[in-house]
Amino acid sequence: MSESPQHPIRTRIKFCGLTREQDVDVAVAAGADALGFVLWPGSRRCVDDDRLASLAGRVPAFVTRVGLFVDQPPERVAYLSRFLDLLQFHGDEPPDYCAGFERPWIKALRMREGLDLHAAAAAYSGAQALLLDAYRPGVPGGTGETFDWSRIPASLTKPVILAGGLTPANVAQAIASVRPFAVDVSGGVEAARGCKDPELLKAFAAAVHGADDGCR
Repeated sequence: MSESPQHPIRTRIKFCGLTREQDVDVAVAAGADALGFVLWPGSRRCVDDDRLASLAGRVPAFVTRVGLFVDQPPERVAYLSRFLDLLQFHGDEPPDYCAGFERPWIKALRMREGLDLHAAAAAYSGAQALLLDAYRPGVPGGTGETFDWSRIPASLTKPVILAGGLTPANVAQAIASVRPFAVDVSGGVEAARGCKDPELLKAFAAAVHGADDGCR
């Protein structure tokens, strides 16, 4: 079977909200494809510049370093992008803003009622993928809530990164239902806010690999 963005042979794994060096090491060892660092001051998982530099410096080649931003000044994004491989925009950033940096980018969309994903994919045609997350008014992400996965059309032209309430217990079901390009988890693998649980990181990765085996 050949791979396509909509139906990958292997579901990529992104662990997000990393704040500690030891969590970076465990996440990489568990098989992470990408690691997310929250750079929006409104989050309790936000890391400062020095911590970002330290964490990003531990990430080996071929693991993508992703920075999460929410409607922040472009000068700030440009400055921090030197530590990053991919930018993730979680606010109301228009396409021209997202494309204004010398990095590839993904656009997060909260699955509010009435959202037209086909129109969003067309509007954000320059994105490398769309990250789909649960909607809660006033909260740009990290709600720990799932949404109705059946709302994601199989014919969407952009690769889907599925987020929102994923855990080692439900990620296999999510993959079987959506067949996303990637899955993104933060709170579902934490022992406390911003502190990952090594066993949950490993269990999540194992569940993803098992789901992929079941879909072949």
